[in-house]
Amino acid sequence: MPNEVKRAVRVSARLARELALLLAREVKDPRAELVTITRVVMTDDLRSAQVFFRLLKEGDVAEKRSEALKGLARASGLLRREVSRRAGLRYAPELRFAYDEGQDERTRIEVLLEEVKAEERARSRS
Repeated sequence: MPNEVKRAVRVSARLARELALLLAREVKDPRAELVTITRVVMTDDLRSAQVFFRLLKEGDVAEKRSEALKGLARASGLLRREVSRRAGLRYAPELRFAYDEGQDERTRIEVLLEEVKAEERARSRS
């Protein structure tokens, strides 16, 4: 059983790389143009994958996220077929796409920390 989990993690990393390449080279839908894959989480049986993505530009605009999601959904057949072929999988995993909100939270925390540091520096100068 632990070997299966390990395999799912390895296959997840491989799928993330392959999906990124496919999006850059094969997918022609302009809605998926500025999408970058951040991570993939697969089930232990390798039949389903949650694919997390971010937008290179305007990721904070809900409409852009929605459009990117539609573009990915439209390309999912091609992505599913090609990624399973390239990764040598017996079954093409179901791909479920989701915007990676975690990165936004990390960025927001980093900005807040920088503001606190700047305020402390300003106080120490006075």
